[in-house]
Amino acid sequence: MTTIAMKMKLILAGAVGLAVVAGCNQQSEVHEPPAPEVAVVTMAPQSVSLLTELPGRISSYRQSEIRPRVSGPILKRLFEEGADVKAGDSLYQIDPEPFQVAFDSAQAALETAKRAAQQSRAALHAAEADVDRYQANLSLAQVQSRRYDELRQRGASSAIEFDQAKTDLAVAEAALKVAQAQVASHAASVDAADAAVQEAEMKVKSTSLDLGYTHVVSPISGRIGRSNVTEGAMVTAYQSGSLATVQTLDPVYVDVPQSTVDLIRLRRNLASGDLTANGTDHVVIHLEDGTVYQHSGTLKFRDVSVDPTTGSVMLRIVVPNPDAILLPGMFVRAVIEEAVNPNAVLVPQQAVLRNMRSEPYVLLINAQGAIEQKDIQLGRAIGDKWLVAAGLTGGEQVVVEGLQRVRAGVTPRVVAYNDPTPTPAPASSAPASASPKPSAAASPEAGTTSADIAYAGASDSSDIAPVAQAN
Repeated sequence: MTTIAMKMKLILAGAVGLAVVAGCNQQSEVHEPPAPEVAVVTMAPQSVSLLTELPGRISSYRQSEIRPRVSGPILKRLFEEGADVKAGDSLYQIDPEPFQVAFDSAQAALETAKRAAQQSRAALHAAEADVDRYQANLSLAQVQSRRYDELRQRGASSAIEFDQAKTDLAVAEAALKVAQAQVASHAASVDAADAAVQEAEMKVKSTSLDLGYTHVVSPISGRIGRSNVTEGAMVTAYQSGSLATVQTLDPVYVDVPQSTVDLIRLRRNLASGDLTANGTDHVVIHLEDGTVYQHSGTLKFRDVSVDPTTGSVMLRIVVPNPDAILLPGMFVRAVIEEAVNPNAVLVPQQAVLRNMRSEPYVLLINAQGAIEQKDIQLGRAIGDKWLVAAGLTGGEQVVVEGLQRVRAGVTPRVVAYNDPTPTPAPASSAPASASPKPSAAASPEAGTTSADIAYAGASDSSDIAPVAQAN
């Protein structure tokens, strides 16, 4: 047992010695580690169209709620539910019989009033002829009176003849006054008869309108919905409930709210020259399932008042709808091109890191070829990149890959960044300016981003979603 133990101790001692010798040899062969490899992209200013995606709902271009103008039972419905109708098409037939009777009675009353007016006018003409006759009699009596007056002065006539001439003159004057009074009376009768005729004509027109209103017609062209009444239902004039609704569906409105904060920021940037007006009013519509609608819309106006409950203004967009795909009440998203940033700097999202205070920064290669940390401010997200609000002006080499293998002050081995997932081109229905337009000085790396969809964001970092650090 003692011999075996001694042999085991000798074997272990030899093994330990060999291990120590091997370790010393390895330590003497240690070399300096190679420089870490990083992929960089060169920042370059480029022209970028700033797009905002806003939620909205479809509303009809025109809408008319059909209501009766007269009371009565519905005799017949004259349309198919869900069909297209034209302005002036009859939709319902209300019982016309009582209105026809009223119309006929009004016409008869009009004829009676016209005959009465004719009689009054004939009496006026007769009275005017009497005035002419009595005027002639008065002229003759005046001549006779002057003649007898001259004869009496010469003593050639008797007192009786003179008195008779004076009496005839007075009678002629009185008769003329009576005839003139009769003319005035008949003239008033004619005016009253004419007024009665006008009243009868208005009554005929009123009853004619009521008779026409028994045909309930569509005031606009469009598509009619379901009927709220059936044959035999009693309706009243100008009732609160509609019989049916007609809506014009080509084109349609898209009403979207925009925050006043975003609107003020946009106007401030336009005024300062940081952004330029795009000069376009085309809007791309995204349907509820995410697909792009084949027809682009047109931005018509921004409302002039702010909703106090939401702090937003309403934008109204007109969109063609020839196939009736867009229906009133449907939820959509509108992509609006607000402005153009002619000197935009876009940095890949994977290159953006955050410190302990959640402030964004990037790692870049300085003039000495070493890693340098650079604080930046972010704007909105454009595709898979961030729009840099401050911190980068162009020409910087920003580290995109190998971020965890380097730190500030380290001199890495730099390789070009090869983006394996380039941003897809904009949809065919989107405006051509929806993608970034590289400037003449833009490098190939900086010109590979398209802004087909941009989400509105604040200019400070607190409004930007957290960015995952790249490995």
